Amino acid sequence: MEFSEHIKTANVEDVVLRQPLQPPARGTLCVTGHHLLFSDREECASRQVLLLIRNIDAIEKRLSGSSGTITIKCKDLRVLQLDIPGMERCLNIAHSIETLSCLDRVSEMYPFFYRPPDLSLQDQWGISSPEQHYKQTKELHNSWRLSSVNRDYSVCPSYPQTVIVPKNIDDDVLKKSAKFRQGGRFPVLCYYHRKNGAVIMRSSQPLTGANRKRCWEDEQLLHAVIEGSDKGYIIDTRSSQQAQQNRMAGGGFESKSSYSRWKRLHRQMERGKALQESLIKLVEALGDASHNMDRWLSKLDNSKWLSHVQMALLTAGLLAECVERDGHSVLVHGSEGTDCSLLISTLAQLIMDPCCRSLEGFLALLEREWVQAGHPFQQRCGHSAYSHTRPQQESPVFLLLLDCVWQLWNQFPLALGFSEALLLRLATEAYASDYGTFLCNNHQERWALAVTENTHCLFQALLRPREREYYSNSLHEHTELAIWPSVHPQSLQLWKGFFLRWTQQGRQLQEAQEEIRTMVMTLGKLALS
Repeated sequence: MEFSEHIKTANVEDVVLRQPLQPPARGTLCVTGHHLLFSDREECASRQVLLLIRNIDAIEKRLSGSSGTITIKCKDLRVLQLDIPGMERCLNIAHSIETLSCLDRVSEMYPFFYRPPDLSLQDQWGISSPEQHYKQTKELHNSWRLSSVNRDYSVCPSYPQTVIVPKNIDDDVLKKSAKFRQGGRFPVLCYYHRKNGAVIMRSSQPLTGANRKRCWEDEQLLHAVIEGSDKGYIIDTRSSQQAQQNRMAGGGFESKSSYSRWKRLHRQMERGKALQESLIKLVEALGDASHNMDRWLSKLDNSKWLSHVQMALLTAGLLAECVERDGHSVLVHGSEGTDCSLLISTLAQLIMDPCCRSLEGFLALLEREWVQAGHPFQQRCGHSAYSHTRPQQESPVFLLLLDCVWQLWNQFPLALGFSEALLLRLATEAYASDYGTFLCNNHQERWALAVTENTHCLFQALLRPREREYYSNSLHEHTELAIWPSVHPQSLQLWKGFFLRWTQQGRQLQEAQEEIRTMVMTLGKLALS
């Protein structure tokens, strides 16, 4: 279907745009298949606003006489208002926005049409891969190997074609373990601690069911992980009650008798609808215009968003403590193993490993732990906090990750090699992007749609010289030490840079950070000259 079929009115003159922190502007509004373009022709230097329609979460229209107003609520929490002359034109524009913002065919999305002049589709796609990770971590080579058991995605649709597994476990064992794990997500390595040899593994829940089924191959695989060690830990991101309920529905958990050298720890982390509702309540609290501090603090507390941040950091700290301080290997999973498992694994690696704290290291970490590991971005990031539709699969887990990383950045301002601006950029790109990095739900879907051949990679774009300079932390000081975050309520703060980005306070924070960055860079250049 052609985009033009959804556009009844392509251009409207004399439209008034009202947006945060800017005076109202009068100009021309154009609707294309992927963008709203507003041009202010009253200014000497023409001012333009280019809004990706995919970024629109919800619209509200109001008609008055012979004109109308469209309020646009974006996934990045920006709210715009368009005053459009002519009732019919207003309704046509509103209909086009509603239709185009909900197109769900991946091949029709803007990354397949975006062609920046300084990037080529012939460039290497991505900055990390299981093969590169294995090659760079030479300590792995004695006890671990690369397996291509999933080369055709038949074993696990949400895993990449190559995974890292214990060297003495053959592919037949992996296949049988995959049949015993939800979605085929058998235990695979995601982190190796170079100093003590402990590892972090990821998987989904075992399918023990009410009959407490066993899988000898799965047990063999996990015992091979801790061969020569006294014990390992399984961190289950569900409560023991939730795990029991899942077992009655066909899922389950590792029993003590079958996995005798593994100790299971339950840490309940919310996901899915509960996390989505928490974000919605937080954004509603931030939009409260009553200016009553007690009421605002009460709404903020009731949203429970900071409680989710606290629990994520607490669980990641536990994981890091098992590996870093105690030298024990850990398996992380919940039910599907595509959300909270990735969240705490990523945070634990940031806490422990200085290589993950550089700009390039952090982006490579996200590529391994979220893009390649099968986080379903298409399902989870379909809408944000304003949408009136509430699909079951939606959940802001990736946004929660970025908030937790910001808490680390806020508590350890010198330890991380990237800036808050990078986290803000990633938060926007996950929901609406010019790039193909966050398209689809897993590696298999990207392969089927030839995403890597027909779109550009966001992470590579962020490492171009100009972007690298902008997104680097100019105050960064490398440290080999682990950075242990405080999870006390007084230590955790609302991420104002994101949630208050379109307010005066947010603008002042951004300007202050830009001034600091400019000063540091100027002093650095003077010191070198």
